[in-house]
Amino acid sequence: MKILNILWVLFFIVSCSKNENHPYTFYYWKTNLKLDQQEKKVLDQATVPYLYTRFFDVDKAGGKFQPVAVITKDQSFQTDKQIVPTVFITNQTMLGISQDEIKFLAEGIHHLVQKKAEEYHLKINNEIQIDCDWTAGTRDDYFKFLKELKKVSGKEITCTLRLHQVKDKKQTGIPPVNKVYLMCYSTSSPLDKSDKNSILDVNILKSYLARMEDYPVKKVEVALPIYSWGIITNHLDKHKLINALSKKDLENPNFKKISEYKVEILKDGFYFGNYLNKGFTIKVEEISKEQLEDVTHFLQKKIPHFNIIYYQLDSKFVLDRKF
Repeated sequence: MKILNILWVLFFIVSCSKNENHPYTFYYWKTNLKLDQQEKKVLDQATVPYLYTRFFDVDKAGGKFQPVAVITKDQSFQTDKQIVPTVFITNQTMLGISQDEIKFLAEGIHHLVQKKAEEYHLKINNEIQIDCDWTAGTRDDYFKFLKELKKVSGKEITCTLRLHQVKDKKQTGIPPVNKVYLMCYSTSSPLDKSDKNSILDVNILKSYLARMEDYPVKKVEVALPIYSWGIITNHLDKHKLINALSKKDLENPNFKKISEYKVEILKDGFYFGNYLNKGFTIKVEEISKEQLEDVTHFLQKKIPHFNIIYYQLDSKFVLDRKF
């Protein structure tokens, strides 16, 4: 009987240590809706019936609201997934906004989402997701906007939730939505001089989300990063990002290895479409399977039954990755 009890305890420990099988899908964040064969194959295999698709950004210039980088569509963009329109709004758009402007902005966003969905025959669901890095100074007006958009559109309005908005929830407030999307990336700035991975440092994430189970909005989906980039640093310590670089790209006879993810350029020349000088350094940041598993396992203790949305659907990032 004692042996059976010990075996049962061991079985329980092993079972609890395994990751749950989370349904997953992707964000699509390119301006031109277009799918190559690899992207289509990976998307077809996704187990959530939605694709979270960025429709346009909203910014404020000269006191006027402006849609930026509105989507276009290629004939190759065919999917059985329902599209969830996602709109990114800059925080400055919400600064000093009046009640009339909030109404105007909500109506404008709703109409442009509808127009693009109809123009491109997109099968959209009953949700609009808003992505905004709101702050303590803009929270009240941003929350009013979310309520107004729900009223104007008649749709379910959801929003993204950044790590600092969880940690500092007393200052940044709780958005008036029934569902949030927790963005588990951008743990620091890639322009900081640091050895940490700015896309995802798991220890930083864990410290920010230490009390995630206390967050008042209980329906939480989780956005995880699969993107990568290279950070170029010149002689003056100025930085530049090159999208989609990986560790493999550092294998070049003109590069001197400094560490596993960092090299120094030994010869002036064109690299990755950019002219880079001798002495410049390249640091690659990418996300491993182990990092994603670590985050998922941590969040399972904080959030019951979440879906995963990977950022983002691009053949450069999904190739050779198991989901």
